[in-house]
Amino acid sequence: MARYFLRLGCVAFGGPAAHIAIMRRELVDERRWLSDREFLDMLGVTNLIPGPNSTEMTMHLGYRRAGLAGLWAGGLLFLVPAVAIVTVLAWAYVRYGSTPAGEAVLLGAQPVVLAIILQAAWGLTGAAFRGLESFGIVAGVLVLALAGVSEVVLVLGAGVFTALLWWFIRLLARSSRRSLPELPRAGQHPWALPRPRRRRDDGQRGWLPFAPPLPVALSAAAGASGATTAGIFLGFLKIGAVLYGSGYVLVSFMRDEFVEGRGWLTERQLLDAIAAGQVTPGPLFSSAAFAGYVMDGLAGALAASAGIFLPSFLFLMAAAPLVPRLRSWQPGNAFLDGVNAAAWALIVFAGVTLAGEVLDGWFPAVLFAAALVLATWTRLNTAWLVLGGIACGLAWTGLA
Repeated sequence: MARYFLRLGCVAFGGPAAHIAIMRRELVDERRWLSDREFLDMLGVTNLIPGPNSTEMTMHLGYRRAGLAGLWAGGLLFLVPAVAIVTVLAWAYVRYGSTPAGEAVLLGAQPVVLAIILQAAWGLTGAAFRGLESFGIVAGVLVLALAGVSEVVLVLGAGVFTALLWWFIRLLARSSRRSLPELPRAGQHPWALPRPRRRRDDGQRGWLPFAPPLPVALSAAAGASGATTAGIFLGFLKIGAVLYGSGYVLVSFMRDEFVEGRGWLTERQLLDAIAAGQVTPGPLFSSAAFAGYVMDGLAGALAASAGIFLPSFLFLMAAAPLVPRLRSWQPGNAFLDGVNAAAWALIVFAGVTLAGEVLDGWFPAVLFAAALVLATWTRLNTAWLVLGGIACGLAWTGLA
């Protein structure tokens, strides 16, 4: 098991969807470690808790194979290659980033990363918009984000709002003598009121969503720190404890926490961190190691990596035994609908904001447009897109 996840961490390019597809093919179809039903149950759990989905799947599968030791070994060995490679890139960036070659690399990488972010938002529209309430949430989140409201508050607030709306609709159904809604089938809106059910499922009682009260305390603790290793750890711990949805939402959270909130990173350094996560295997969350190194050297890289991934390990330790009960927990569907809508809005907000910083000339604008077309209409791996942008930046600088 350890050998498998270490190898996967070294070759897992292509983002979480590709990682999950690889694990299903190799562990379900080829190695027969578990059934398709068990695999889907695990995937459902990862969508109900914060953190990177594909990384959490490695923890789940490790737990299924070898208990708690497997959970930690599977997750850590999947992460180590990405964090190590990104940290080396960050060292080179800090040392050589201001050279002509380094500037050419960034000139080509940044517009491509921006295109990938916006294309990711487009690809997530189906998951983000599940009903009329999703449009209201997106509009509200965009307005509040412009007003400077924290991303943590927006994401959790949207989830709580939709969960409360679900309960309100449920109470209305009861008051009008309609039956309680049963667990929706795959693809069905969680608030649909299907045929009457005869009895209430006792398995729904006593389970709480994994949206902990940690963010408030962590925010206060991190905000009191200076530009120290502890401050970096607490800042990323707060992000890791509440970040739902696509890994690209990380851009918005990091921007809010470390660019605007603290001034420890610049807009360009943030995009460079995301670019480093794109061209390396493993989860995009490994970008945290790059940002941590830029802020505080090797200690910062280790603190950022530990902070952003630690909540996933802790949540999975609690969630892994609860898979059967989670299947019958209805409010979680509504909560995730709100979270996904807010996450989509934050991706768009971050992309539009960063565009003003990156697209400051005709060459990056053309490169951005070309990358957006390729990302939308081809299946080219995002790592190749970023590497292609870097090559264009080097060539353009050489010709100039």
